[in-house]
Amino acid sequence: MQVQFQVIRQTADSPARIQTYALEVEPGNTILDCLNRIKWEQDGGLAFRKNCRNTICGSCTMRINGRSALACKENVGSELARLEAIHAASPDGGSAPSASAIPTLTIAPMGNMPVIKDLVVDMQSFWDNLEAVDPYVSTEARQVPEREFLQLPEERDRLNQVGNCILCGACYSECTAREVNPEFVGPHALAKVYRTIADSRDDQTEARLEQYSEGTSGVWGCTRCYYCNSVCPMEVAPMEQISKIKQEVLDRQNAQTSRPVRHRKVLIDLVKEGGWIDERKFGLMVVGNSFRDLRGLAGLGPLGLRMLARGKFPLMFEPSEGAAEVRSLMEAVQKAES
Repeated sequence: MQVQFQVIRQTADSPARIQTYALEVEPGNTILDCLNRIKWEQDGGLAFRKNCRNTICGSCTMRINGRSALACKENVGSELARLEAIHAASPDGGSAPSASAIPTLTIAPMGNMPVIKDLVVDMQSFWDNLEAVDPYVSTEARQVPEREFLQLPEERDRLNQVGNCILCGACYSECTAREVNPEFVGPHALAKVYRTIADSRDDQTEARLEQYSEGTSGVWGCTRCYYCNSVCPMEVAPMEQISKIKQEVLDRQNAQTSRPVRHRKVLIDLVKEGGWIDERKFGLMVVGNSFRDLRGLAGLGPLGLRMLARGKFPLMFEPSEGAAEVRSLMEAVQKAES
């Protein structure tokens, strides 16, 4: 069958442009197979990265029809089926191409990194942020002269999921937190942080948790958009690992440690109390720190006045139906986790 490939091309000093290539392909051909043919048969100047062609090295990550993926893993048939499913689920129902139209696949460079040429991006920030989290087991913890530093099978099993990361950059490319916050280290780096925290041989857990619970460069910078989980080709689920780090922080720190920690603890307490959040208390307790943070309280003033003027400030609070049941369920979960 014939398929059109719309490739977003550019160099570092020029605007992006779309170049279209037509190929006769089989549904089982991978996107990388097709790009190789375009380069070999039609345009030798097309630039993209590749290496193993077997979902191991992570080199060939690019945006395929709007989401980051490995070109060696995705094939033409599955991509066209995915596009059809998207069109079928669209509200208008009429945006799908006609049966006679030539199927089109759009290939673009990864996001959150500057383009060098065509589908090749500068991944320096990706590697710098990974290095910044010191993703190695502490050398002091490994110094056991009398014997090897052994692990139980169940201790090693905790590392399997995060150990599958091939550093392809797909999660970093789609990270909405990184897009708006250049200080955020990225989901790939924080997944590696959890790998060291979960490793029984590492003795820097407390220092790591303290470092990555400060500000928005670490775990509290995550917006929980789930994009990193959805595009990860190895099912590392970076956002789940970030959530595990957050839980470790919450277990060790109290509400006075920082506003992010207070935010989570106050939210839980208010839901347990009323079944849902009493918004009047939430701002005062989190931002104003229960009248301890005068600057935070002053910042709430203008917002509160605007809400009052527009009739959006809740003057009363009524607990939700089943608040006692919600509280009972939350306490049962907390007891089981402890």
